[in-house]
Formats: sequence, structure tokens, C-alpha cells
Amino acid sequence: MNCLKYIFLMFPVLLFAQENDTEQDSTSIKYLIIKGDSVPRTSIDLREVKLLHKLRFGNKKERIRYIVLRRKTLKVYPYAKMAAERLDSMNRHLVTLKRTREKKRYTKHIQKYIEGEFSDELKKLTRTEGQILIKLIHRQTGTTAFDLVKELRSGWRAFWYNTTASMFDISLKRTFDPVNVEEDYLIEDILLRSFQSGRLERQESAVDFDFFDLTNKWLGTKSP
Repeated sequence: MNCLKYIFLMFPVLLFAQENDTEQDSTSIKYLIIKGDSVPRTSIDLREVKLLHKLRFGNKKERIRYIVLRRKTLKVYPYAKMAAERLDSMNRHLVTLKRTREKKRYTKHIQKYIEGEFSDELKKLTRTEGQILIKLIHRQTGTTAFDLVKELRSGWRAFWYNTTASMFDISLKRTFDPVNVEEDYLIEDILLRSFQSGRLERQESAVDFDFFDLTNKWLGTKSP
């Protein structure tokens, strides 16, 4: 098994050396000009890329399961990403408001905007897609959907939403836990591959875990 490795992705650069007017540690300073940029730099930032293991399945059933999970994950991830962006924008603006009344008014406005933006599309989701979305909201925000509703509305409304969702076997309190739930690990695998291929726009997880260790855990116990 080709486990996870870390490599650096180099960008095309044009190097040239230039003598500085004042010597620094008796060494000339080397400058870099990145293609498309006219500003010389003394260094460049390298983006860390994870080299993922090759996909292998024990049988046809596992392969189909992964493909179905990938289709559903790709469908709902943009909603979770957008929710995280809206929440971050709201929190940054709330810091600038001093009066409690202003904060409540702004929060209510954002809540209505989010509901209007998402409601029609979310109604089209299947039960399993809804479950994945709840998990991804926690991955992107670090907060469960239940707590988000509670914060934006009220404790009673959050309880009611959760009770209604439970009728469809969806808990708003569900978390993203790739450490203990294999399906969540597979979802993370799908996301990382989609980020690297450019199919999805990358947004880092707000949940802390080591994908390298998880790969050893979940795939290391599989039979050849």
C-alpha cells in the first residue's frame, strides 16, 4: 500500500542572482522572479500537497459503496462550504456591533437569508444526502447544525428542528468523526481527491485529525 506522503508542488520560476550594495554575512542575496510577477522575492511559498494512496476495493460491493458516497458528497459539500463562509462573515460583522439589539436584528436577517438561499435546494436532498450534509457542516464550521440553529434562533427551535429531522433518521447533533466512523474517513478521502483534481474548491476542516494516521488505521486493517 502506498501510504500518504507529503511533497511540495513547485511553481515555475525564473532565478537570477544579483549583487547587493551592502554585503550580508559576506554572501550575495539571491532573488526570485515568479513567472507573471514583476516583484523580486528572496523566497517563494510552496503549497503542501498530500499524495494519496491508490484506491483499492476488496470487492464490487465496496467499490459501488464508494462511488455512491462520492456522488452524494460532491452534491452536498458546496452547501456546507457556503454555510461556513456565511457563518464566518456573520461572526466577523457581529464583532463590530456593540448593541445587543443590533446583533439580534443582524442575526435574524442572516438567518432568513440563509434559509431563503438553501431551503428550496435542501428539500430536494435524500435522507442519506441530508446525513452527509449535517456531518460536513460540522467539518467546515466545527459546530453541529443543532448548535448553529440554537445560536441563530433559539433553544426550542433547535429542539424542534432536531425532532423533525429525527423522523427521517437525521440528527442535527451528528458530528464529523473520521477517527471512529469509517464512512467519515471515506468522505474525507473523497474530499481530498476532489480538492486535488480541482473538482471542488478547497476549504480546510475545522475538525482536527491526522489523515495519514487514519489511512493506516482504516486501510491497514483491511485484508489484501
